[in-house]
Amino acid sequence: MKIRYFCRHCENQVGELDAKHVDVSQLGFDILNDQDQEQMVHMTASGDMNIRTICDSCKESLDDNPHYHELDFFIQ
Repeated sequence: MKIRYFCRHCENQVGELDAKHVDVSQLGFDILNDQDQEQMVHMTASGDMNIRTICDSCKESLDDNPHYHELDFFIQ
């Protein structure tokens, strides 16, 4: 199983882990509440896990432009 991290704003892939070498329970998903898990963790039909996170570029844009938090989408 692959664990892929994608930015929730720009959809770029941020990283990828191979579950053969990673204990999924050590990734901290168990501390997320149910709503956060639904929004952030998605299983694919092939059994891989996609995680929605934020990339450094989008984080920097949000930090530099706090009013972007009010927008549904800030990337054109």
